[in-house]
Amino acid sequence: MIFRTPGAKAFCAAAAVARMPISMMGLGIVLALNHLYDNWTVAGTMSAVYVLSAAVVTPFYARMFDRFGQLKVGRVALAVQVVAMLSFALGALLRIPLAVLFVLAVLTGITQFAFGALVRTRWAWALRGQQDDTLLNAAYAFESAIDETVFILGPIMAAFLATSVHPVSQLVFPALCALIGGSVFFSLKSTQPPVITVTPVEANAGGSVIGEGGNVRAGESSRKINAMSTRRHVKSALLYPGVALLVLVFIAFNTSFSAFDVSVTAMTKAMGVEKLVGLQLAMFALGSLVGALVFGSIKLKGSHWSHMVVLLAILSVWYIGFRLFTGNLIALGVVEVLAGLFVAPTFATGNLLIKEIVPEESLTEGLSWLATGNSLGVSLGSSIGGVVLDSMGVPAGMTLPFVATACAVPLAALAWGLARRRRRATMID
Repeated sequence: MIFRTPGAKAFCAAAAVARMPISMMGLGIVLALNHLYDNWTVAGTMSAVYVLSAAVVTPFYARMFDRFGQLKVGRVALAVQVVAMLSFALGALLRIPLAVLFVLAVLTGITQFAFGALVRTRWAWALRGQQDDTLLNAAYAFESAIDETVFILGPIMAAFLATSVHPVSQLVFPALCALIGGSVFFSLKSTQPPVITVTPVEANAGGSVIGEGGNVRAGESSRKINAMSTRRHVKSALLYPGVALLVLVFIAFNTSFSAFDVSVTAMTKAMGVEKLVGLQLAMFALGSLVGALVFGSIKLKGSHWSHMVVLLAILSVWYIGFRLFTGNLIALGVVEVLAGLFVAPTFATGNLLIKEIVPEESLTEGLSWLATGNSLGVSLGSSIGGVVLDSMGVPAGMTLPFVATACAVPLAALAWGLARRRRRATMID
């Protein structure tokens, strides 16, 4: 159904290719730096610096995309991004001093922007006018499925390239994916959302509203005119009720993934089967892919916040199995698949919450704040995971996913309670 929308297949496929860096760069940096320096703390910290730098600038890029349009901003941002990624790969290849490489990691991070937010904004624009969010729910679930497919292929590719081609090749490949996928995505002008500029309007003698571009809409009242005129300055998406708490939830939620990635990498290396790390990580993403497809095909009762609390609680329980089956790749793989079933639905629910809370003119920024939460969580997971592995070993590292996600549950419950209180207050008013 969703692919009956003109142009949807093209922008969806292009964005999927352009998102390969999100599944390869973090692990790629860990693999490259550990190979070069044989130190998990350095490797984890370098990856964390890269991800944290990306997190800081993601909302800035999003506001630029909302204000000036995807094509105008995207072409320049993409060119700078690819150059920075290749520069970091070259620096690692030449084994430049660590201090300089950390600077390049920062520069590479600050050139990253969230393709996931851009493509979801396109879906919201393409599916505008629908009577309900059924198709948008399916589209967002499908995008989460693509995210998980990317996270299935990314770790496998990164591990294969690092161990079979060259320890730095896994840093070059995602740069090429960003270049190809991003160039195609931004060239698709027909599906690009328009820049929403709220401007003062005038009323003609018949009471019609004359808006930007001379479009006339009859029957609008002077109160509507005044309301439109006052919306000239759009506030940050982070200031809308619930968004900041949702970002905190996603920070804790995403801390679990990078902590798990680093811990599994250390576990397989200790077992002498490092080449299997990509396949092991792919099991987690495979479960998430299945979860995304199921979530997109059903319509759950209740609010999105209630779904978020339940999904995080179930995921926390499954994470206990990561610690119980440390060292048993088969049993761990089974638990990864089962836990992964609840990952993509959690991501999709977060995106639907942003769509529900944030107005259209700030949608890209709102979605990008979730990407920022993702990045901050990944950064924390990489750095904390590296320190824990060096000081306490693999079993302690495999406990981190449970701890991180368990922290997200009360935050989501608090946001749910506040949302219910606001709805009751609105009904009373």
